[in-house]
Amino acid sequence: MAIRYEIRAATRADQEQLLELARYLDSVNLPNDADTIAQILDLSERSFAGQITDPRRAEYVFVLCDLDTGRAVGTSMIIGQLGRRDAPYIYFDVHTEERYSQTLDRHFSHQVLSIGYSYAGPTEIGGLVVHPDARRAPEQLGLLISYVRFLWMAVHRDLCQDRVLAELLPPLEPDGTSHLWEAVGRHFTGLTYREADRLSKRNKEFIRGLFPDGDIYASLLDPAAQNVIGKVGAQTRGVEKLLKRIGFRYWDRVDPFDGGPHFIAKIDEISLVKNTMRTTARAARSDLSRERRCLVAVESPSAPYFRAIPSVFRSAEAKSIDLPRDALAHLGLAASASVITLPLD
Repeated sequence: MAIRYEIRAATRADQEQLLELARYLDSVNLPNDADTIAQILDLSERSFAGQITDPRRAEYVFVLCDLDTGRAVGTSMIIGQLGRRDAPYIYFDVHTEERYSQTLDRHFSHQVLSIGYSYAGPTEIGGLVVHPDARRAPEQLGLLISYVRFLWMAVHRDLCQDRVLAELLPPLEPDGTSHLWEAVGRHFTGLTYREADRLSKRNKEFIRGLFPDGDIYASLLDPAAQNVIGKVGAQTRGVEKLLKRIGFRYWDRVDPFDGGPHFIAKIDEISLVKNTMRTTARAARSDLSRERRCLVAVESPSAPYFRAIPSVFRSAEAKSIDLPRDALAHLGLAASASVITLPLD
């Protein structure tokens, strides 16, 4: 049976297809801008090739390809480190301040936003999008392109930080308006949400230069702005469930532009990282159609550097697994070849 879907490292040749996917996300990590996509892919290819000597500056983009149509139908990425001396990780910490007056016998709890800067932040995962036409595929393509990042991090632990961050999109208006930005950021920068989001990818100095250093009391903001702080938008609720299931938690920290929640996990405690292993693959001698599913991956010193496919498998003796012959053939593997696997159940 022919293999239909493959995940591989993105290269410069994927610019047109990645730009098509970016139109459905248009985030700071995956903007709908041809020049920026070209830069992202150039950095990704050099990162996979081992040409970026400082792992904190490396970024890795994965593409999920439908081999029947030749189209890229999904993408995701890993950013080696969020926050460096030339580009700090900027956030709002969210905490509660209680006030009580004995004279009036009145008690209030205020939500407070405190801006913070980190120059040695966590590894970040982001840029996750699946083409609308492929989101209902029975192969669970969103899960595949999301999981592959944890498989890769597990075998490249030395290139990652001790913690992993995921920033989720909050509720936004259909036109992309961020209520928190309109209530806070626009007053201090004079920029639209989109302008500030794009500029922050290249240069974050304007945030430190123009944002206030003191606390911001959310109770002074418009209710529409208050209601998005730390909330997950409808389009990312499925991602939130996945993150919680594998070990992430809300960090009481949000994006200073739109209030999107930050989820954090220690990399060595993420279940998908712990479940990934290097093993030896053999050709199965019997039918595996009723067996468990996994991602099986291989790496190579030349482009595309990394490839992975979904497959059924059976655990075998001596820490090896049995794979269908077509899976081995697709990956160009001989019997008893070394592979990287991550069970999908």
